Amino acid sequence: MNTDRTNPQAVGVASAAGAYTLWGILPVYWKLIQQVPSQQILAHRFIWSFVFLLAIILFTRKTRIFLSEVHDIVHKPKELICVMLASILISVNWFTYIWAVNHNHVLETSLGYYINPLVSVMLGIIILKEKLSFWEAVSFLLAIIGVLNMTFHYGAFPWVALTLAFSFGFYGLFKKMIDIGAITGITLETLFITPIALTFVFYVQINGTGAFSFNTPIVAALLMGAGVVTAVPLILFANGAKRLPLSIVGFLQYIAPTITLFLGIFLYHEPFTSSRLTSFIFIWTALAIFSLSKTKWFSHVEPAFWKKKDSFDTLNN
Repeated sequence: MNTDRTNPQAVGVASAAGAYTLWGILPVYWKLIQQVPSQQILAHRFIWSFVFLLAIILFTRKTRIFLSEVHDIVHKPKELICVMLASILISVNWFTYIWAVNHNHVLETSLGYYINPLVSVMLGIIILKEKLSFWEAVSFLLAIIGVLNMTFHYGAFPWVALTLAFSFGFYGLFKKMIDIGAITGITLETLFITPIALTFVFYVQINGTGAFSFNTPIVAALLMGAGVVTAVPLILFANGAKRLPLSIVGFLQYIAPTITLFLGIFLYHEPFTSSRLTSFIFIWTALAIFSLSKTKWFSHVEPAFWKKKDSFDTLNN
């Protein structure tokens, strides 16, 4: 008799929520080594992520699966190019995030990951020719108003938030075009960048400007630990995503930017002005409508003019 009463969905929720929680508190980790230049942190993050992921593949005895998937990718030039582009995009995303956190832009990183789901849908509509519902259109309009409001009152274009949102949005788009496992994917992505990262680290170490030193064991340990804090949430997310419907994963993803928002306000005391609050309210409202648009209550309620537009588009296709 099977005595295993583990609920797969409960395990999935716990795994995905754990991943998003770890991503939410990640600014605390980068703040611990904020004296290290952002480009050095990024280089070490790639190097030690690659080492840690390889160790996981060996420990879980999935070497044969990994090599088989790598063999398949190498013989599919289009997918190989997608992996390489994903590597570049995740580099841009990671560097922007680390730089922003360590230069007191934690609130902007939060905004970026709130906007990201809307960017992903927009890319799906533009590139994959997916249909835009009325409520998704409303959510986009509200998000745009929020970003414009912040730009107008903040006095500067919120490039951190938009760089994070678009780099991760395009990263997800290219990942969607690759048919390989999550661990293999991120291992290959780190593999492409690791030689560059190693060259850079050796260069700064030889020049005497490198941060990795046994004279500062805590800093060295934290730089090595960057691989762990990168890989563990990815593994938890992969474990959760395969057990959950996309709607639940979509809801849970707001855990990370919400935690980051609270960290920015209450732990790092970044200014949360009324204009910033207004922008966030527009974004939150947009996300609420966007999430509800996937439910049966909203999906069947669209204005007549929008239905006529869809009918016209269908006839012209």
